[in-house]
Amino acid sequence: MIDIKILTFSQFQSNCYIVFDHTKEAVIIDPGMLDSEENKMLDETVKSNDLKPVKLLLTHGHLDHLFGAAYIKSKYGLLPQMHKKDLPVLQQTRSYALSFGVEMQEDPPIPEKFIDDEESICFGDSKLKAIHIPGHSPGSLIFFDKDSSQLFAGDVLFNGSIGRTDLPGGDHASLIRGIDEKLMILPDDVTVYCGHGPATTIGKERSENPFL
Repeated sequence: MIDIKILTFSQFQSNCYIVFDHTKEAVIIDPGMLDSEENKMLDETVKSNDLKPVKLLLTHGHLDHLFGAAYIKSKYGLLPQMHKKDLPVLQQTRSYALSFGVEMQEDPPIPEKFIDDEESICFGDSKLKAIHIPGHSPGSLIFFDKDSSQLFAGDVLFNGSIGRTDLPGGDHASLIRGIDEKLMILPDDVTVYCGHGPATTIGKERSENPFL
């Protein structure tokens, strides 16, 4: 059974998830830390729970979900893992950040590994299944823990909404199709941890989400 610590970072209010099990091995999902105080928040969470971060996962390559990737590399020696179709998005992060008035000191690190659809990501005695659902970005991934009925949706699915598709590489039809075919087939009680905002469930979104 996994445990989850949730931290929310930057003016974009992006959710970062630290996921671990009884072995204390942990994966960090979407490190959106933008300054030293936010780095400290993450470090204190790791330290207070006696965790050993072993993998850095990105649901997608948008800047607000990977501001802290360079810090994670320097602090914990971890390079990001993501879907290969979002590499061009990641490589534009520094220049794109300037359009939001954010000056990054360095480019985010290039992934050490690309994650394929339906690939298993193992840590401790646990594993997450990667589910590729393009539309918000070309390489958006969901990370699903079947044993605990919990998934990390990035910006694919929100509480009462879906990811925006007006950014470069966005595709509304692909997003809706992917959600319908790959997420709405899951049980109602699956908890959905979103890239922004509060968690929800598959059942709630199936019955109430106006976009689906």
